[in-house]
Amino acid sequence: MLILLQKSRLYLIKDGRIVKTFPISTSKYGIGNKEGSYRTPLGMHRIFEKIGEGAKIGTVFTSLNNTGRVAEIYTDRTDVQEDFITTRIMWLEGLEFGVNNGEGIDSRERRIYIHGTPEEGLIGTPASHGCIRMKNRDIVELFDLVERDALVYIRE
Repeated sequence: MLILLQKSRLYLIKDGRIVKTFPISTSKYGIGNKEGSYRTPLGMHRIFEKIGEGAKIGTVFTSLNNTGRVAEIYTDRTDVQEDFITTRIMWLEGLEFGVNNGEGIDSRERRIYIHGTPEEGLIGTPASHGCIRMKNRDIVELFDLVERDALVYIRE
């Protein structure tokens, strides 16, 4: 996978070809790797864990656990108070020491995910707290298309 932050797009690549493109949102705080910055990290990652298989569209996850609650999905510009993680989670692990792996900058420790959001109307604009947000139906499709350990390259 390739994620281009300035284009707000995720490209699924198979055999060197783009086979699917999805709109995304990244951090409203910009690019960065520091713990507590709420910024989106750059560099090579892998999918460390996939969570939420079979959950209903809009299911809310807290601390990687299915809460059983289903969020209202907004397709307009509504910005809800909480930063809900919905539907599916693909937890990223940084593979570049000193860039997205290591003390104080570790993407896995920072809990950087690719996940669904109830704020679908904000997809395509910087809106997250560091993660890669997707529309809920899109994250289900991507979740089913990629395996754990798949590579994810995030660049400007």
